[in-house]
Formats: sequence, C-alpha cells, structure tokens
Amino acid sequence: MARGPLAGASGPGKFSKRTDMSLGSKSYGEGAETAALNTAAPKSKTRGIADDVGGRPTSVVSEAPITPLFAPSERPEEPITNGIDMGPGAGSEALMMAKSNEKLSDTLAKMLPYDTSGEVAILYQQALARGQ
Repeated sequence: MARGPLAGASGPGKFSKRTDMSLGSKSYGEGAETAALNTAAPKSKTRGIADDVGGRPTSVVSEAPITPLFAPSERPEEPITNGIDMGPGAGSEALMMAKSNEKLSDTLAKMLPYDTSGEVAILYQQALARGQ
C-alpha cells in the first residue's frame, strides 16, 4: 500500500502540502491567541506568484528580451577589461561610484559609544595601528 511521507518537511511531489497557510501553536494553551492572530488579517490568495509588494513587478514577463548565455557580444568593440583598472578601456572611474574619503577608524569611532561587547573597540585599535 502506498502511503504519504511519515515525517519531514513537505517537498515537491504528489504529497506536497503548503505549510504557510495556518499558524500552529507553539505552546500548550495558545489556541485562542493563535486563532486571533490567524484571523486578524486576510490571507493571500495567490498561489506562488508574488503580489505587487515592495516595487516588485506584477508582470513576470520583462520588457527586455533575455540574452542567451552563448550569444555573441552586443558591444564587440568594447574591451572586456572596460570598467576595471587594468588593460585597455576605461578604468573604474567609468562606473561613477563615489569613493569614500572617510577612514575606517573614523567610522568605527562613531560606533564606539554603542559598543557593549568591546569588539568595536578592538577593531578600532587595529584600524588605528594600520593607519586606516
């Protein structure tokens, strides 16, 4: 006789079951509290497709076509070393990323008043010793 899995997390297959649809009680006697939490907000009706939350697109299909892995280069005249400080092409300034002028020790000094374990103080002393 074929039976379902006896233990373990539900995985892909014919016996799979969603476990995020209901809240289970963590301790004895939490049934009423768990039921109140479970009905406090409406549950999602989607089945694996992300809602438009946090700027995620509602459409799964993107506007730009997907470039295959072994497709020829779209910019064959551009050197492969473009964007790094080595070889032909523009260096890292082409990335237009702002470089921080602040030293590591200055950043760690701002964190010292909130250091409760002493770890930031050790990192601060090491950064000062290195001149960072």
